[in-house]
Amino acid sequence: MAIFDLHVHTVRGSSDSSLTPEQLVNEATRLGLSGVCLTEHSGGWEQPEFDQAFEDAGLAVIRALEVDTDMGHILVFGMHRYVAGMHKASELRKAVDNAGGVMISAHPFRNFFNRPPYNTNLLFPKGRQIPESASDAANHPLFNLVDDIEVVNGSNTSQENSYASDVATALGFHGTGGSDVHSAHGLGKGVTIFNRDIKSESDLVEALKAKHYSPGFRDGSGNVHSLVDSP
Repeated sequence: MAIFDLHVHTVRGSSDSSLTPEQLVNEATRLGLSGVCLTEHSGGWEQPEFDQAFEDAGLAVIRALEVDTDMGHILVFGMHRYVAGMHKASELRKAVDNAGGVMISAHPFRNFFNRPPYNTNLLFPKGRQIPESASDAANHPLFNLVDDIEVVNGSNTSQENSYASDVATALGFHGTGGSDVHSAHGLGKGVTIFNRDIKSESDLVEALKAKHYSPGFRDGSGNVHSLVDSP
């Protein structure tokens, strides 16, 4: 089994983060995480720099991306660099397929339940028809492009996460978990639990494609719980 935080931002690749590589490794080790994914906003990490920062980490640290698209933010695993046109979700899908990677919709219902003018959800912006139910929301075209959706995001409200979980169920998705931290506080609050060891990026991508995981969360006492039974 492996417990991963699939959604982490550091100072090296995300300008809005204060989390240093050293802080990340120390906190992930303290929490007993098997690994973390650096879903940086700007890519950020060159391989030599990455190797130097994490070669003695003692846990799996995997490069990834969070891409801002015309259909919200998407976590990408198996790619390390931005390519032309990938701000369009449909073009991103082509690039990810060419790289043999995986796409996961990040925090798809953040700010969905806020009252105006704070209802700034990226999938259903102002002026777009608001879905009446989770099954209705599941018809959004984004969900035909991604491989899964994030249902436990440590920076979301419980209502937003619960709705994402309902949409995942309607789609037949498993759902993933990640903290979306930009500092050491809250790391591992959302996790993805794999039923196999994950030691490398290729291990991770293979397990994500095979759906050998379940979303989970860490409670106030530090215990990890799965939302569903891992297959």
